[in-house]
Amino acid sequence: MFNKKTAIILVLALAAGLGLLAAQKFFGPAAPAPQWPRTQTVTLFPQARPLPPFSLRQSDGTQLTSGELAGHWNLVFLGFTFCPDICPTTLAELAQAQAQWSGLADSVRPQVVFVSVDPERDTPTRIGEYAHAFHPDTIAATADVPALENFARSLGFVFMKVPGKTFDQNPQDYSMDHSSAIAVLDPQGRLAGLIRPPFQPKAIAEDMAMLTEAAQK
Repeated sequence: MFNKKTAIILVLALAAGLGLLAAQKFFGPAAPAPQWPRTQTVTLFPQARPLPPFSLRQSDGTQLTSGELAGHWNLVFLGFTFCPDICPTTLAELAQAQAQWSGLADSVRPQVVFVSVDPERDTPTRIGEYAHAFHPDTIAATADVPALENFARSLGFVFMKVPGKTFDQNPQDYSMDHSSAIAVLDPQGRLAGLIRPPFQPKAIAEDMAMLTEAAQK
């Protein structure tokens, strides 16, 4: 028999699939896919999809828009700082991949973007301190809930607030369920693929370094 947690996961999975279909239908025509090299863990789509305009607040107070990500491959992960397991584990794994990109030029080095879906508790300062504890180069951002919902939907991702047992007495007693995959954006800022868990830092690092090199040719 399904428990409540299983039901929530199924709802999130279904919504994520519907979100990706909506993104493909409403957010512009797909761009022809370049002939990228074969990857180990990154699943590249047959066609990259442009994202609708978005504006998130970075941890340093500046705005994060699609233009700010241009020129780099970007790995985008949704999460929140009160996350007990998945978020810190994923950021630690991504930090291992980031360490292997240190030899790449700053102008083309892949970027990790951590987006908090819990703006009620996660201030820009807090998410910056949290993300940078894993790796100083990680971009940390958030926004109000409607902007986050639109951004997540454009990636085919979803998130939802899950009240805890004492939520009625303590409004801070809640968690956030969210998609656990990593979105891969190409140097034109288009949704080019996904990385699904379990994550393999070495394979992620090798794939992204190879894609970075291929994009420069």
